Amino acid sequence: MTASAPELTKDAGTAPPARTWTRGLPLLGAVCLLVALGALTAGRYMVPPNEIVRMLVGQIAPVERTWTATERTVVLDVRLPRLVLSMLVGGGLALGGAALQGVFRNPLVSPDVIGVSSGASFGGVLALVLGLGSLGLVSSAFVFGLAALAVVLLIGRLAGGSPLLMIVLGGTVTGAFFSALVSFTTYVADPYSELPSIVFWLLGSLSTADYGKAAVAAVPILSGAVVVLVLRWRLNVLSLGDEDARALGVPPRATRAWLLVSVALMTAGAVAVSGLIGWVGLVVPHLARLWVGTDHRVQLPAAFLIGGAYLTLVDTLSRTLTEAEMPLGVLTAVIGVPFFLALLARSRNRLWTNE
Repeated sequence: MTASAPELTKDAGTAPPARTWTRGLPLLGAVCLLVALGALTAGRYMVPPNEIVRMLVGQIAPVERTWTATERTVVLDVRLPRLVLSMLVGGGLALGGAALQGVFRNPLVSPDVIGVSSGASFGGVLALVLGLGSLGLVSSAFVFGLAALAVVLLIGRLAGGSPLLMIVLGGTVTGAFFSALVSFTTYVADPYSELPSIVFWLLGSLSTADYGKAAVAAVPILSGAVVVLVLRWRLNVLSLGDEDARALGVPPRATRAWLLVSVALMTAGAVAVSGLIGWVGLVVPHLARLWVGTDHRVQLPAAFLIGGAYLTLVDTLSRTLTEAEMPLGVLTAVIGVPFFLALLARSRNRLWTNE
């Protein structure tokens, strides 16, 4: 039964419960700060938290120098750019997953579904084989990630049937095609000079992080995030159905197009600098939904914060658990699969509804 227009307007326009703003987001922000401090502290070379705080404050205000040159190098030149990159990549992937789950009204959707991750990964692998360097790798991942999205949108426009269904099917086909190209490129790569770097990159890593890569990732990820966060209230309206959305003045086709392009931009930017890191865009939106509810106006910012903290924790584990750094894609899968199963078993309907 369709709700009346006053009910729709009330549901889509009223503010979320006060507790989601006063308890949810500020607490998540504090958790992110604690996780960031822990990431800067932990490692083979331990740096006291108080020295880290003084060091960071000393970059913008006069503070008596009590830290050593080695501590400064470890924190500011090695760990801080890696921290910034993990926050950006984790936040972008999680926000993209939450937005897609809202667009498709399906809690099992992630950025991999629209084929952008596979397209961007092929672009990165191709750049590695051709020896195009860091700038070429990022550019190639962008180009092929957006090309994958263009193909998916074209399939959805040309084919008949439900547009959302055709986009999902188009994403599946496009992702499989680019995955095949990745496999072929890996097969023809030099097994001694090119293959090791390709395999390591595909498994996902932030070990080569620097301020340049952080700046490169910040442009697409933050640009896409701004668009998604600005449009987040429209996701509540889209969940009512296309006819009701039009009645409330929200164009469903244009809104979905903006959201899909923004998610593609964030995903391509993340893959370009970190390789393939799975499960973040699938698991983290469920955590955000359980913590602050299903209102996208609060859920999407929460997903960005949780995603950044989550990937930072995983990255810290990857470089501290063993002497040889573990690939992030392996850890996110090992942690994500059982965690996701536990969420399904414990929450069931509450993952997507307020019941």
